[in-house]
Amino acid sequence: MKRYITSMVLGLMSIVMVAGCSSDDKGSDKPTEPEKTEPVAIEKTNSTKIYMHYMPWFETNESSADKKWGYHWTMANKNPNNVGANGRREIASYYYPLIGPYHSGDKNVIENHLLLMKYSGIDGILIDWYGTYDVNDYRMVKENTDQLIEMLEKVGLEYAIVYEDRFLTNVVNAGKAISVTAAAKTDLAYVQNNYFTDANYIKINGKPLLMNFGPIVLQTAAEWTNVFNTLTAKPTFLTLWDHSVKAGDNASGEYAWVYKDNSFLTNFYTNTKPKLGVAMGGAYPGFKDFYAEGGGGAAIGWTIDHKNGATLDETLTLAKNANVNYLQLITWNDFGEGTMIEPTVEFGYSFIEKIKTYAGVKNTDNIFPDISKLYDLRVQKKGNVEAQKKLDQAFNYYVSMQPAKAKQIMSEIK
Repeated sequence: MKRYITSMVLGLMSIVMVAGCSSDDKGSDKPTEPEKTEPVAIEKTNSTKIYMHYMPWFETNESSADKKWGYHWTMANKNPNNVGANGRREIASYYYPLIGPYHSGDKNVIENHLLLMKYSGIDGILIDWYGTYDVNDYRMVKENTDQLIEMLEKVGLEYAIVYEDRFLTNVVNAGKAISVTAAAKTDLAYVQNNYFTDANYIKINGKPLLMNFGPIVLQTAAEWTNVFNTLTAKPTFLTLWDHSVKAGDNASGEYAWVYKDNSFLTNFYTNTKPKLGVAMGGAYPGFKDFYAEGGGGAAIGWTIDHKNGATLDETLTLAKNANVNYLQLITWNDFGEGTMIEPTVEFGYSFIEKIKTYAGVKNTDNIFPDISKLYDLRVQKKGNVEAQKKLDQAFNYYVSMQPAKAKQIMSEIK
């Protein structure tokens, strides 16, 4: 599948917040810190582990070093600085994010995304990851990923890495590594030392989950054996469907993806899943890429109609009927291919509402607009120390499953 990478410069806000006086300290400048709360898991009835495929690759003209919008918003011929009469920027997608085009390293964006996922019943995210090398700005994506991971722990969600070995040749050609296997060893040593050890890193069968979008470059079992020999513990390694033969016995199983129509999912569940040690299902809302219109090369060549949510319903039903233990939602935010589950102008919250129903979330209250209000207030009250302190408290209430308290404290902000 066609993928692109762009620079991402971290633009996280560092905010020092001071609240008003307590009743015992009238007239003093003593700050009131937000109430400390630990993340609480959402209550749901579906035991399937639900994971979201996530792209941390977006940047804006405010986040990038060259003050240009990133490729995933522009492709070759779109300019988000052009704003239409409807107030929307010109972006390389048929669909428009509800919060507008954003920088993936923006703390407020990450907060918004993860809270929406948490209240949808999603257990964790699967992060598309390009490695550690400073080639074609892959390092910027890694740094973005690290910021994402930092907030995952605060929200109480799990995560795992989806390793893109397709870029290893670029690393070697740039003179950064002597071979593709040497580069992969360096990347995965970093994953082992910095990610596998996290308490919220996804484990399957007692081992850390490592996924691969392919394999594309490392296409033999011998190469993967060589790479994994540097790890102290072999991971539960899942390849793209029908690709595990390239990894040989190193592969623990496969995961489904999106392709042409739902019959490929049916085939995976019926014919492939029974043969796999670990099988991860897939569900998606549709597929409509923007490559040709955006000047980003030829179109993929097929589309899957979103059908106002019916496609997501169908693929979730297929997963339910297949009784999968693990399900990957495809994707949160690949706007260029039109697989985004993230709330949009076109579909609103309908996709995450469907996922919430599939997950069997017990709290049926409509929390999503309130989470969006938290984001809006973060932006509107930028630089307002007192307001940001209250919003920190609202965030703490959300992660500890106290949405009513979060809503109340937000209502106090004028």
